Amino acid sequence: MIEPKKIAAVFSLFAAASVALCACQNPSAPVQPTQTSAPAPQAEAQAAAPVSSAQNPALTNPSLADAQAPQTFRARFSTTKGDFVVEVHRDWASQGADRFYNLVKIGYFDGDPFFRVVKGFMVQFGINGSPAVNAAWHAADIPDDPTVGHSNSTGMVTFATAGPNTRTTQVFINYGNNSFLDSQGFTPFGQIVEGMNVVESLYAGYGDGPPSGNGPDQGQLQSEGNSYLQSSFPNLDYVKTAVIEP
Repeated sequence: MIEPKKIAAVFSLFAAASVALCACQNPSAPVQPTQTSAPAPQAEAQAAAPVSSAQNPALTNPSLADAQAPQTFRARFSTTKGDFVVEVHRDWASQGADRFYNLVKIGYFDGDPFFRVVKGFMVQFGINGSPAVNAAWHAADIPDDPTVGHSNSTGMVTFATAGPNTRTTQVFINYGNNSFLDSQGFTPFGQIVEGMNVVESLYAGYGDGPPSGNGPDQGQLQSEGNSYLQSSFPNLDYVKTAVIEP
């Protein structure tokens, strides 16, 4: 859940003390990944191409992605493991709901990897497959949303943060009860209403990122995009498309 400028933020994975779920590269409680022999996704699905800025100029100009979201909407994610649906409630977190709505509408998530999957904790995505898109959104922060009583429980969907007012594009889905995050600026904006079994099946064999696990280095993924993943992390699952449901 970081961008290069946010690498310094630190979190403890399962303890409440000094926790910051900011997808950092120096977590204080190492996670030992469970290596499995799960097969890689089909090549044609895994290599789903990110949407280009020629297809949607907002991908490299965040100021164009400024629509207000409906009060409630659903987004369907088709992935290399199947579909899941996020139901978003703007009254839970208006800033987060608007940002997520715009990211889906412009195709930001299409072709993006589930680059950080920690069983029992969460799955994280939202680093684009294109370095140019990542650079454009690097500083596109949104203000924090105050918590209104919805907890980071199983299936809740929340923006990553590296501190106050630093949310940009990275999102995580809670695998369990992570209520210790509630008081730290991690305000859920939606929940999985269909396909939680798909979310739970996303490839987790690499574990956390370095140095705690064998997963992708987020800074390198930001700067090199999906080309960085193809040879070193062939088993990762990907978003194929994400759309707002009618």
